Amino acid sequence: MTYKKPIPMPQGESDFYWEKAKAGELWLRYCNTCDDAYFYPTDICRNLDCSHPRDTGWRKASGKATLFTYGIVHRAPHPGFVDDVPYVTAIVELEEGPKMPTNIVIDNPSSDNLKIGMDLEVVFEDITEEIALPKFKPI
Repeated sequence: MTYKKPIPMPQGESDFYWEKAKAGELWLRYCNTCDDAYFYPTDICRNLDCSHPRDTGWRKASGKATLFTYGIVHRAPHPGFVDDVPYVTAIVELEEGPKMPTNIVIDNPSSDNLKIGMDLEVVFEDITEEIALPKFKPI
């Protein structure tokens, strides 16, 4: 089956992130100066007050998160999503601190089985030979 949804476009500074996601690992950029993890993976710290914004590296994330906010999509915004509705778009707060947009993998999405603050763990959906998308499921 061919993946019919929009596909992320890896760029030089995010190639490592996508390589690790394909291997089933979630990695974050980390500012050595600010002592802060951040998402989306870029080479420059996003803290405007950082004295050395290019002093960054990578750290493996735990894969644990909590649900920060969510929406249940009932009307597909793109033809590739028609077979998925209803599905959950969300922002999760990773154990390391950053917030990340994602999807929640859950049967029968409803406000009865989704709660702000609920514990989640990362899972990966292989969408091409090169790309795996990190998504989250309830623990």
